[in-house]
Amino acid sequence: MAVKKHKPVTPGRRHLISNAFEELSNTSNNPEKSLTKGKSHSGGRNHAGKMTVRNIGGGHKKKYRVIDFKRDKEGVPGTVKSIEYDPNRSAYIALVFYADGAKRYIIAPDKLKVGATILSGKKATPDIGNALYMSDIPLGSSIHAIEMAPGKGAQLARSAGTYGVLMGREGKYAIIKLPSGEVRRILLTCKATIGTTSNPDHGLQVLGKAGRNRWKGNRPRVRGVAMNPVDHPMGGGEGKASGGHPRSRTGVFAKGQKTRKLTKHSSKLIISKRKSKNKK
Repeated sequence: MAVKKHKPVTPGRRHLISNAFEELSNTSNNPEKSLTKGKSHSGGRNHAGKMTVRNIGGGHKKKYRVIDFKRDKEGVPGTVKSIEYDPNRSAYIALVFYADGAKRYIIAPDKLKVGATILSGKKATPDIGNALYMSDIPLGSSIHAIEMAPGKGAQLARSAGTYGVLMGREGKYAIIKLPSGEVRRILLTCKATIGTTSNPDHGLQVLGKAGRNRWKGNRPRVRGVAMNPVDHPMGGGEGKASGGHPRSRTGVFAKGQKTRKLTKHSSKLIISKRKSKNKK
């Protein structure tokens, strides 16, 4: 992918770095109608209308594209008809027409071209876009859209430019290094897709103005130290004083406090934890 800078003809354009969308084949923004449905927005409110999540609201209206995360069309070849933009995720999506007449959207791998043929299941070869079982993927391969439980559908490495690496096999488990740096065991009967996800330069974009953030449905975020003591544990004080430890409005510590449950079921499958951002 490429990003493009704009001429500073307005203040909002001065710092804007946007996506060039060079990989997209369908730029009309008209998705396959049979694979779309409506998407409601809560504005951060629960069933009683009470705001339970702050800083959410507004945003552009979106259609939800139904993505095939399970890749359960085994042994049926599919042809990539288009690479499209999806407003609900950072990676691009690919529209696939299968030989039996079915149509599906999948997460588009990087360098997947229109007209390419993809396959999933035991007969698939380790080529970009094919979905294989962990037991059939060559060691050292870059993989994305990784299942955590057989048949549940892809849960890991789905966002733009991410991938895991199959490092080895151990009994009934595959050893995977995830994008976060975590190394964990995943059952060999789980599926993953060969390659890395599309749109790898997604993180290089600069919004350029606050309005673009509002279009995405993000409302302004007020710092805790700017509030009064009644509103936030870090509020109050004279001048710009920010007393106490950094914490959330509900008192959860923000800097390095461990929040993962010690008794979490999947903890025994983790070989080494993800890299900490707070290096002490």
